[in-house]
Amino acid sequence: MSKIISISKAIREGLYEEMKRDESVVVLGEDMADMGSVFGITQGFLDEFGPLRIMDTPISESGFTGMAVGMALRGLRPVTEWMYNDFITVCLDPVMNQAAKIRYMTGGQVKCPVVFRAPLGAGRRNAGQHSQCLEALFTHIPGLKVVCPSTAADAKGLIKASIRDDDPVVFLEHKLLYAKKEEIPDGEHIVELGKADIKRQGKDMTIITWSRQVYFALEAADKLAAQGIDVEVLDLRTLVPLDWEAIKTSVCKTHNVMTLEEGVRRGGVGAELSAEITEELFDELDSPVMRTAGANIVPPFSPPLEDVMFPHVDDIVRDAKKLLNA
Repeated sequence: MSKIISISKAIREGLYEEMKRDESVVVLGEDMADMGSVFGITQGFLDEFGPLRIMDTPISESGFTGMAVGMALRGLRPVTEWMYNDFITVCLDPVMNQAAKIRYMTGGQVKCPVVFRAPLGAGRRNAGQHSQCLEALFTHIPGLKVVCPSTAADAKGLIKASIRDDDPVVFLEHKLLYAKKEEIPDGEHIVELGKADIKRQGKDMTIITWSRQVYFALEAADKLAAQGIDVEVLDLRTLVPLDWEAIKTSVCKTHNVMTLEEGVRRGGVGAELSAEITEELFDELDSPVMRTAGANIVPPFSPPLEDVMFPHVDDIVRDAKKLLNA
């Protein structure tokens, strides 16, 4: 059995089920209780779970993020929301110096099972401080797990897995995917962290991507298919841990690779993937790895400028044909 719900509802459902299953799961952040979050993820939770398990916080990301880390160290499983992923910039220390490192620095004696949820991405005309894709920043820090779901089923399964994980997880949700409705299975549904998913089988080239760009890749693959080019789309789902075996299997099958991301090209996740693939699978490549990514600019407020800041379907088609000399 299955049902069709939006991606925001899928995240909500996964969070709700984990709060019902485990009383140590608590939620905190700006407007999470009375308002039910800016994007409606936790509407009704206050009535269901009460103010000790769903908490509104002051507009102080550093304060409530540090509080969440402290909760995790004391045996709770907090899920905290940054209203936008951009706001990590005011709470770097509790995330990157404390949560990410405490398990190692205590020799495994202390766990830190905290989930940091945050919307990311452009497309809503939110300008420079509310439109970034900062997943590359998080992948650079040892000790953090990084999740970027694209589908409703993956979003639900991955949020449940993240809450149950004993390490800190940064869970990034593209704002323009929240309203997208898709089929998800009924009942208990868990998606293991570190397992990529082939969203489309192909033989001529592989597009490695995640989050909203998965849909652009699939649409581009359909356009390329009409021109005789068979594209495989590999959705990483989690950037840390990385499913290297899935990447290797796909590269050895198609021998041509594009990395695709909305975030800026310079120092992006695609750069790391390109380096790893080139170092480890050089003999399998028929062409250099193509990196298709966002421009190295501050996200503009202007709609026409924002629309050309990150890759769209025609950009992917163009770069794929360039990669294959087609």
